[in-house]
Amino acid sequence: MTSLSEMPSPPPAKRSISWKGWRGAAVFKQLGPGLITGAADDDPSGIATYSQAGAQFGYNMLWTMALTYPLMSAVQLVSAQIGRVTGCGLAQNLKKVMPKWAVLGLVGLLFIANTINIGANLAAMGAAGSLAIGGPSALYTVVLASISLTLQLFISYETYANYLKWLTLVLLAYVAVIFIVKIDWPAVGAGFVMPKLTLSGDTVTMVVAIFGTTISPYLLFWQSSQEVEEIDRKDEDKPLKKAPEQADRQFQRIRLDTFVGMAVSNLVAIAIIISTAATLHASGKTEIGSAADAAEALRPIAGDFAFELFSLGIIGTGLLSLPVLAGSVAYAFGEAQGWKCGLENKPWEAVGFYSVIAAATLLGVGLGFTPIDPMKALFWSAVVNGFVAVPVMAAMMWVGSQRDNMGRFVTNGTVRIFGWGATIVMAAAAASMAVFH
Repeated sequence: MTSLSEMPSPPPAKRSISWKGWRGAAVFKQLGPGLITGAADDDPSGIATYSQAGAQFGYNMLWTMALTYPLMSAVQLVSAQIGRVTGCGLAQNLKKVMPKWAVLGLVGLLFIANTINIGANLAAMGAAGSLAIGGPSALYTVVLASISLTLQLFISYETYANYLKWLTLVLLAYVAVIFIVKIDWPAVGAGFVMPKLTLSGDTVTMVVAIFGTTISPYLLFWQSSQEVEEIDRKDEDKPLKKAPEQADRQFQRIRLDTFVGMAVSNLVAIAIIISTAATLHASGKTEIGSAADAAEALRPIAGDFAFELFSLGIIGTGLLSLPVLAGSVAYAFGEAQGWKCGLENKPWEAVGFYSVIAAATLLGVGLGFTPIDPMKALFWSAVVNGFVAVPVMAAMMWVGSQRDNMGRFVTNGTVRIFGWGATIVMAAAAASMAVFH
């Protein structure tokens, strides 16, 4: 989507990053908030959704991926741009166009949805560990939650960010699966351009679920705040409103980072839909209870190796998503309250911020020991996210278009069109949830 890459024209400046120089490790070094955001989108709840899409509809839900890529890229570009231009996270910027009580209300709903998501992800990770290694799933759930929380509390942001960046490579496990199973490639092509679908409650529900799990409000808060962290980490970096001469280099990096990150997210989703369509749907298994169920179902059809890869991916993407889910709501809540925020701070330097991270994680663990059905919990978290996303995205698009807030770096026409398009799609998804459920 070349047109999406157009950003506001920055003042002439010497480019310190060259497209010609981006090769191999040099490219990977430039990636950060966008790559982590995109990879975290393929969390265990997303894996369960894409697996169900492939199992239930075969290749016929692949067309949604052609829509989600430009839409999610646009809104994440706006989110990242707001953080880099203003030097403030999304919640702090939302307070400029919404009453504080409204922002806190949205953040409260975000906390509920993220906590449910954390609980469901941890349950899926524990189940995957139990399937792959053996032993009680509850033990793996507690251990993995403890590892994630410890990393967030006690290691430096730079180390932490690099750990998350390298962990994204685990997503290649899902791409590897499609090389193990037999794929009907003409049917794959038809799924993108001429899907065979009937309009029904099940079809609409799946479309809503895919959009809901792909364009989530917590990702907007996370990427915006991570751009602020990047500014704070380097003495020479400043918000672009104060240092417009840095705009050319930073916008170039943001474009690369976001487009690659969202491409990784979509490619993995495509791989999961294709692999489950080729195995589960083809064998008549059309119901998936969780991401772990999808892994277990693959074993007799695609072999132990595919099962191990899928299970590894569930655990790895879960570890990647937990800090994003907990951290995004901590940024949102802290910024809305005017607290000191940021992973660069020690826990005792930003007590409120880290308390929210700990609370979301521990409550998520607790949900795994309740009789609440994890798939129903995920559905209702998607419902909450669907409704929260609409006002958050609308307010974000408004913030990004205001010269009082963004100066010369307001979002350009193309990004604005796709960003508002994504907002309308999410509003339609929320309305569909209300109609069909």
